[in-house]
Amino acid sequence: MTTINSGKIDSATASSLADLATKTLIANDLGGYTVPTHGLYPFQWNWDSAITALGWMKSDESRAWQEIDVLFSGQWDDGMVPHILFHKDSDTYFPGPDVWGSDKKIKSTSISQPPVVATVMKEMLASAKDKALAEQKVKALFSQVVDYHLWWYNDRDPEKTGLVVTYHPWESGMDNSPSWDDALHAVPCVDWEYTRRDTSHVDSSQRPHKSEYDRFLYLVDFFKRNNFDSKVIYETCPYKMNDLGIIAILHRATKDLLKMGEQLGLNDTRTDYLAQRLQITEQAINTLWCEQSQYFYCRDVLTKSLAKVKTSAALLTVYAGLTSDEQTKIINTATEDFIESSQFSVASTHPKEEKYEPQRYWRGPIWLHINWMIAIGLKEAGFVTTAEKIQDDTRNLVVKSGYYEYFNPETGAGCGGKDFSWTAAIALHWLLD
Repeated sequence: MTTINSGKIDSATASSLADLATKTLIANDLGGYTVPTHGLYPFQWNWDSAITALGWMKSDESRAWQEIDVLFSGQWDDGMVPHILFHKDSDTYFPGPDVWGSDKKIKSTSISQPPVVATVMKEMLASAKDKALAEQKVKALFSQVVDYHLWWYNDRDPEKTGLVVTYHPWESGMDNSPSWDDALHAVPCVDWEYTRRDTSHVDSSQRPHKSEYDRFLYLVDFFKRNNFDSKVIYETCPYKMNDLGIIAILHRATKDLLKMGEQLGLNDTRTDYLAQRLQITEQAINTLWCEQSQYFYCRDVLTKSLAKVKTSAALLTVYAGLTSDEQTKIINTATEDFIESSQFSVASTHPKEEKYEPQRYWRGPIWLHINWMIAIGLKEAGFVTTAEKIQDDTRNLVVKSGYYEYFNPETGAGCGGKDFSWTAAIALHWLLD
């Protein structure tokens, strides 16, 4: 396929791509939940599943809501929704349930992922043709989603700083972002041998390094050794980050959750507390703003230092509605700089950064669901031209390379897993309509 520089495509091409996207979801459907792609990711991932539900809405609304139902079937008693649910055994992925060691009703990991699900549900409710089904599903799930958000605020910010923490790079969803480098380096390496499975599916040049995996696995062991005790882990975890991606996505999702509750007249007194937590975050966000470089950064909570590498996570602050008018203008200008600095956009790490690697997972490549969120935020803030440029660039990637996990911003080549669910879903939801 060839790139269409304008980002516009004819109806026949759009129809063909939509058909391929729908077939991708069907091929990855394991009966109620959708794997991101076979082999590399053979289980149900939290934010993948939420994003994938948007794609199912185009062809099967009942199946879309089932995706969310099955995701919440693995919710822990404390409200946490795990980042992976191991519904069926598979030997193509490591680390599996035996390494994580949780003893819940559905085998799972002991960390979560960016809580985009409430925002997705609001989109599904708005776009539903079967309004009765959509309203029924939101009403049935609402209390569980409130529980999930309360878990984030209470478990991951018990001191009410306004900025939740994450305990593992995998929890951020941006696994090997250079934002984590210094904090991760302070984590010990695991002291046992293991065999990775990811590099048997994807070239190692596109995956995290072994030195990172050694520390990823140490943290998994740490959670298990401490019996998943949230108080002990909060006090002693060797890795604690204020992650802009999580903070922004949670903030937006909480606002969307409250709007859904209001729209449907749902009476849950706990939403007042969620509204209070929104205010605390709005007051705290500027502690992650660097006046000198005019940019938001993630922060290592243990060293109280900003991780001063420019990543696309900072651009999500506009999507969350956490920026002042002046900061919104600055972030729009920063986004334009991201766009101008590579052939395709938006790179996950700024191409002018020393740590930029255009094809290594979260150190440079483009991710369609992040582009979608950035564009939503800028469009809502009135920067329509920038938002449309991102959408056009993103559409070009799909036309050029198909439904890969992520894309090289210099060449547009697809990287990572092929036939990827959330890429196909974002195309259906945002690019081909």
